[in-house]
Amino acid sequence: MVLLWVPSEESQHTTGEKVWLVSQALGDVAFAYPYSLILIEIQDTLSPPSEMDTMKTASMISISATTFFYICCGALGYAAFGDNTPGNLLTGFGFYEPYWLIDFANVCIVIHLVGGYQVYSQPLFANVEKWASQKFPDNGYIHKDFKVKLPLVKVFRLSILRMCFRTMFVASTTIIAMLFPYFNQVLGVLGGIYFWPVSIYFPVQMYFKQRNVEAWSTKWVMLQTFSILCLPITLFALVGSIEGIITARTK
Repeated sequence: MVLLWVPSEESQHTTGEKVWLVSQALGDVAFAYPYSLILIEIQDTLSPPSEMDTMKTASMISISATTFFYICCGALGYAAFGDNTPGNLLTGFGFYEPYWLIDFANVCIVIHLVGGYQVYSQPLFANVEKWASQKFPDNGYIHKDFKVKLPLVKVFRLSILRMCFRTMFVASTTIIAMLFPYFNQVLGVLGGIYFWPVSIYFPVQMYFKQRNVEAWSTKWVMLQTFSILCLPITLFALVGSIEGIITARTK
């Protein structure tokens, strides 16, 4: 989408509201990097050095592309419309034309989210299914796969546990999303909850263990300082996003 620069209207937000909007934006930025949630799962499946090198290259390309895309959307949107920039650049301006462009963009979003949802949820699915297998070792519905043959489709294995749990999980998250239709604020809350522990604290501690970094060395102090500074920023994003949900709910 190309955003043409136009003089932004005078801001209708107070100073306090602008502070909360900044915190919500930080939460959205934090949510834009959920890659760390599945990175460890991916690393666990890699063994040959060639796979490690390929994965490192793919990670750098994907993170760089994601950063470039979101910076363009955020920076160009703010440059054009200031703090009146809507959360949804497609329909937040009050018009839905040309319809074909909006529909095409929504189809692209659906395709993106379907694939992303599958990858994003795999660690949760794996842990729940592992727990169920250990908790009920003699349950045939959990451990047995059924062969299913459909027309024009090869025979595939169907697990009752996977089908039921994953369907219930997707349905429940969809219902919750419909009950809280505050897209940006909800994303900010999710980003504020998991960004620091998963993307900052845990990787830093893993690095200390793997590299045997000595306590109070220069590298140790710098990384610990980085981790400590990110914590209040993440909490600020979390509190601001919760405030945004409450404000949107009461309007």
